[in-house]
Amino acid sequence: MKNKTFIKNPLLAIVLLLGLLAVSCDRSEQKDMPPNIIVFLVDDMGLMDTSVPFMTDRSGNTVVHPQNQFYRTPHMEELAKDGVRFSHFYAHSVCSPTRVSILTGQNSARHGVTTWINSEKNNRGDFGPSDWNWKGLHSQSVTLPRVLQQAGYRTIHVGKAHFGPFDSEGEDPTNLGFDVNIAGSSIGQPGSYYGTDGFGHIRGRKSRAVQGLDEYHGKDIFLTEVLTLEAKAAISKSKEEGKPFFLFMAHYALHTPFQSDPRYADHYTDSMMSEKAQAYATLVEGMDQSLGDLVKHVRDLKLGENTLILFLGDNGSDAPLPIDHDYSSSAPLRGKKGKHWEGGMRVPFIASWLSPNSDTRCQRKTPIASNAIQLQMGTIMDLFPTLCHVAEVPLPRKHLLDGFNLKTQLAGKRNEQHDGIFLNHFPHKHRSSYFTSFVKQDWKVVYHFFEEDPYELYDLKKDPFESHNLAERNPEKLHRMMKALAEDLKAKNAFYPESEGTPIRLVIPD
Repeated sequence: MKNKTFIKNPLLAIVLLLGLLAVSCDRSEQKDMPPNIIVFLVDDMGLMDTSVPFMTDRSGNTVVHPQNQFYRTPHMEELAKDGVRFSHFYAHSVCSPTRVSILTGQNSARHGVTTWINSEKNNRGDFGPSDWNWKGLHSQSVTLPRVLQQAGYRTIHVGKAHFGPFDSEGEDPTNLGFDVNIAGSSIGQPGSYYGTDGFGHIRGRKSRAVQGLDEYHGKDIFLTEVLTLEAKAAISKSKEEGKPFFLFMAHYALHTPFQSDPRYADHYTDSMMSEKAQAYATLVEGMDQSLGDLVKHVRDLKLGENTLILFLGDNGSDAPLPIDHDYSSSAPLRGKKGKHWEGGMRVPFIASWLSPNSDTRCQRKTPIASNAIQLQMGTIMDLFPTLCHVAEVPLPRKHLLDGFNLKTQLAGKRNEQHDGIFLNHFPHKHRSSYFTSFVKQDWKVVYHFFEEDPYELYDLKKDPFESHNLAERNPEKLHRMMKALAEDLKAKNAFYPESEGTPIRLVIPD
């Protein structure tokens, strides 16, 4: 006789039945809804600011470096196990160009926001192009949130915006296609991370005070946690309204001021690192906790199978670590935020469904490899076409895109259509000034507009840490790379540095 299980308590049976029906309804509801999308963008987070190793050896195996062992990001680790991480994912070397590129799918040389936007004045630099796009985005700009909004998504912006200066249309994300804006304005950093400081309104840098979080002023709470609470509430409201959501979760962390998140300070007191470095590590861990809290919230709402997350940084690391021969917070990569080397432009990128289940329609349409490393290049311009594909939304007509659909790469395969090109055009003054970096497959050329010896050439496959400049030893390759760089700038109608109002053109060596 076969064993049978009986539930003797009828009330318990009813409760279990209702629970099963609720799960069934939730899954049915998800099946008919377009996928929810989270872009989790971390300010100034470089490739090494995490316990998740992104660097690989020549065989494609991950390599753990000392900084991976300093930081604590367990929720990033879990996300990486569920999804795919890219070893070579490129962003622009400072924040506003990257943020505008994510929203438009265009390289900064095309959209014209080629340096960070100073809220009060045009910061083009002494020799910067007079026509660069200081005003940033505006109400008529074609943006990813606007495309998704028109397709029925509830579009939510949380955190740092930095899409335009004070008194511009770009200052307010609701002018750019977001239905909801929480704490986003022109500012690029918070006046303070502390609720007791009113996030800059009470104490701190008042010109950079975070807007719209008045109910938390005077309270003992950290900005990263506040933004997470607000994002969770916005997600819940989207579910109540029965609408798919697009959440642009853009943390102010890890940007200066390097104020310690008291929830995690004890974790680093014995690290032998400087006080600023310890504070930075608490910002990293607080960001990671935010990631974990959001993932748990979405799963608790039973939306995980229908929610895609893309995790990334906006430029190279700015961690307050010592600099030695141009190696610092991105080591073993050379350079950091604002620099022309790889450490200024390579950032972490992870893609995952929050509750992996290959039986769901959206995950069958866009499968994501599990615990995988993608060695082929991806860039910030790829987010726009990829997310339109995920949402099944047509790409906007007459809008030029510089990115590629990452569908094939997310599945762990190689996309033969991706051109493997990344252009970082920076005709302004910064840590590295008036330069253009150009990566094409395994090679990279850097051109310095005002230097007597303007060329740097690297074989990134053999020399990923850019320690051997081959410009003089390989003139033929230098010529080909500079010619390709010049053609790409021309195709994007790039602005050039200027001297007495006259654009300074490239010099291509014979």
